[in-house]
Formats: sequence, C-alpha cells, structure tokens
Amino acid sequence: MNPPCGRCNKPVYPTEKINCLDKYWHKGCFSCEVCKMALSMNNYKGFEKKPYCTMHYPKTSFTIVTDTPENLRLKQQTLLNSQALYKEEFEKNKGKGFSVVVDTPEMQRLKKTQDQISNIKYHEEFEKSKIRSDAPPPENRQEQEMQGSNPERFSQPAGLMRPAAASPPSGGKRYQALYSYMAAEADEVSLQEGDLILDVEPIDEGWMFGCNQRTGKRGMLPANYVRPI
Repeated sequence: MNPPCGRCNKPVYPTEKINCLDKYWHKGCFSCEVCKMALSMNNYKGFEKKPYCTMHYPKTSFTIVTDTPENLRLKQQTLLNSQALYKEEFEKNKGKGFSVVVDTPEMQRLKKTQDQISNIKYHEEFEKSKIRSDAPPPENRQEQEMQGSNPERFSQPAGLMRPAAASPPSGGKRYQALYSYMAAEADEVSLQEGDLILDVEPIDEGWMFGCNQRTGKRGMLPANYVRPI
C-alpha cells in the first residue's frame, strides 16, 4: 500500500516519492510552508517536521520579561543574597592572606619549570660574579703587564719596597744566600744559592747592603733571601 503525502494526503507512488522529516512527499508537494518554493533534499531546512526555505526558516527568539513589581522585588532580593554571601566569604577568608591552590599535575609541571629557570639564572649570575671577582683591578693589571715584559724585576716577594742604595761602613756581619736572586737594578747584587755575603748591614725593613764574595760586587739585596752565619 502506498503511503499518504505529508501535505496533500494523497497516495505517494515510488516513482515520485521523497522520504524526509519522517514523512513521504510528492516532489511537487515538498515545498516551503510559507512561500511554497519547491525544495529538494539539498536546500530544505526542517522545523517541527515541516520543510522551509532558508529565507523563511523560523528564527529562535527570546522571551521578554516585563519588569513587574514582583520581578523587581525578586531581583533585589537576589542581589541582597549575593552581597550577603560575598561578605560571609570575605569574613571567613579575612586574615588568611592566601588562596588555596590545588596541586594538580599541571601546577606541579609549572612549578618545576619555574625552579629550573631560577636555577639557570642563579648559575649565570654566579658565573658572571666569579669572572668579575677573578679580574684584577686596573693597577694590578698594569703591574701584571709590566711583570710579563720584565719577570726578573718582579721576582721579589710582594710588598717588598726597595729603598735608595746607601753604602754602610765596612765590618758588617756575614750572611749566606738561601735562594737565587737576579738583580733588577744597577745598584743591586745578584745571588746564587749558597753565596757568601760579607760586610752585611741592614738598611731598611726587607733590604740589606753587602758584598757578594763570589762576584766581589757590592750592592742592595733582599733580606729574606739570606740568613746569618
């Protein structure tokens, strides 16, 4: 038995049958409910099991609620309840100074990343400060450059200030050289380990005047390079 058409209720034969919106339609009856424009399976829009064209498809509309005295009273009561709940939560959290954050896997990952970044920055700052602390001050850099060009001049111990040469009277003590020393000035005496120094007289703290028995030369020599005998 042939089913009835969804619009004209006449039997629909298989050669002209359209099955759509849970109904059977004649091809000529499958049209827009408003403008009666013929539709197909590609351009129809269904609403409440009725076909419509795009132009006349029912639009969803919002219901306008009138601000009646009752609605205004309910609105004001809801606002007061919200304010009361806010004040209650505020008083509960007052003085705590922090919010509870759930320790989720994502928060743990972010915390680990921040720790790694902090460690990297700390090591960078540490290396920079280490380089700055290792660099000598300007006066020391100048002294190091001079020491590279004349190493023998700076072979004496640090802080040793050589006074002006002055020939003391003869008849001084005898000393023996503990270390080798290369004279850096014309008025100094070169030493080799074991040399005997005659007529030694102290001149100033750290310096003496004497005669090297091996070379026969008289002059200044560092006091911490020799010992009395």
